[in-house]
Amino acid sequence: MKKIIPFLMALLLLAGCGAQSEESTYRQVNAEEAATMMEEESGYIILDVRTAQEYSEKHIPGAINIPNETIGTEDIPELPDKEQLILVYCRSGNRSKQASEKLVKLGYTNIVEFGGINDWTGETVSGEA
Repeated sequence: MKKIIPFLMALLLLAGCGAQSEESTYRQVNAEEAATMMEEESGYIILDVRTAQEYSEKHIPGAINIPNETIGTEDIPELPDKEQLILVYCRSGNRSKQASEKLVKLGYTNIVEFGGINDWTGETVSGEA
């Protein structure tokens, strides 16, 4: 019995440590939920992570363009507030997931990924922002 108690104590300690190391992540919503957030929230950024050419063809009004391929390990001057709500999209949802993961690794804490512009039913504009 004396040997079991230290073992159980160690097990409880390790279990407690594991629960605290939950990794930060981003939220995923659909385009409709993102549109609702845009209506109800303020002070957010809409981030289009497609190429500059794709962005100029069609994008969500007010969105800024930072291509997924350019997001690396450096801080992003266009996104100085790491706690600001950032709504991320691309064409179909693949690059926006990749970009969201990279942003979380850079320390951003309020990332919401909502797929691609292909699923967006709201307003879009063409040309540069």
